[in-house]
This record gives sequence, structure tokens and C-alpha cells, in this order.
Amino acid sequence: MLRKSYNSIMRRKYNPLSNIPNVATGHLLMQVLAWMWCIIFSMWMGSVYIFGVTAIAHAIIIAGIFITAATFYTAGRRPTFFE
Repeated sequence: MLRKSYNSIMRRKYNPLSNIPNVATGHLLMQVLAWMWCIIFSMWMGSVYIFGVTAIAHAIIIAGIFITAATFYTAGRRPTFFE
């Protein structure tokens, strides 16, 4: 039962996000939901200060990942863009 519950929420193959044809969009939605639940649990635990610090740190890391992915994507699709 525990495994089934976990899979129905955490694995795209088993949750309703599998109906979205674009895998990237489904992944983005999972990230947004994860962010939302991090906020909810941090607020619930009363750790607003710590949440603010970790939210900024996570935002910086996520921004770095997106910038790197966009750079790699552009280099693969339009290498002349950087000339």
C-alpha cells in the first residue's frame, strides 16, 4: 500500500500528469507542486526565516540549472547564435 501511494504521487508513470504529452511540461508541473509543498510544510512548522534562506538558495540553484539547460539547448539547435 505504501509503495502504491508513493508511486501514485511521485512517479509520472502512475500519476495523472502522465496524461500530459510533453514530458518537460509534466516535469515542470511536478517541480511547481514540490515547491508548493515545501512552502506549505515550512510555514506549518513555523520556520519562516529558514524557509526564506533556503528558498533563495534553491531559486539560485534552479536558475543556474535552467540557464545551463537553455545554453545547451541553444548550442545544440542553433550553434551560430553564440557567434
